[in-house]
Amino acid sequence: MSNEKDRLYSLIPLDDFKALLGFDDREDKTSRFCLVTATFAIEQYCKRRFILKKYHEQFENPVDLQLTLKEYPVREVLAVYAREKNIGKPIEPDFYELIPDENTIDDFPYFVKLSRAFRRMRHLTGFKVVYKAGYEVGTAGDVGCVPADLASACLELAAWKMGRYKGRMIGTSGVVRGNGRGGEHFELSMPENVRSLLEPYKRRVI
Repeated sequence: MSNEKDRLYSLIPLDDFKALLGFDDREDKTSRFCLVTATFAIEQYCKRRFILKKYHEQFENPVDLQLTLKEYPVREVLAVYAREKNIGKPIEPDFYELIPDENTIDDFPYFVKLSRAFRRMRHLTGFKVVYKAGYEVGTAGDVGCVPADLASACLELAAWKMGRYKGRMIGTSGVVRGNGRGGEHFELSMPENVRSLLEPYKRRVI
């Protein structure tokens, strides 16, 4: 698979989508569009990002020295900085820990716990965390890769979108039927079976 295809913002690879649904290269443009829009719709519905990415987060006056990270699961903490005025100074890993450990829990937010030594540093104005979070698009079942049910949700939603654009059934549940003039059709922006698959991945408010 080429680098261009690898950069597709999708929870499943384009080649897998085409192979599973029997599309050829003539469908590439529409397939790519449906995969990308399906992935964005899933992220919007779940109120979180899923594709592995590097993040930079700033924190002001953290409560109990806990820096709760917005994105998860966390795959790696790259650096933590303590800010003094406008200057960020790197913190040694011995002075912070990630809770839970990397890759141990997928569906719950992570946080960086700072050493209590920072309580005495009244001159600090904030902190910054650089980290990687999300799932790698690759072989299902590998550590850190997109879970099978999340990939299935993307497949189902993208196929449903393809069915709407093509105006015919393509073998998956939730595709438009009929021409909308008295025939059976869906008004939902996301089929119910997709919503069910996504339920475990919706952002939990704590």
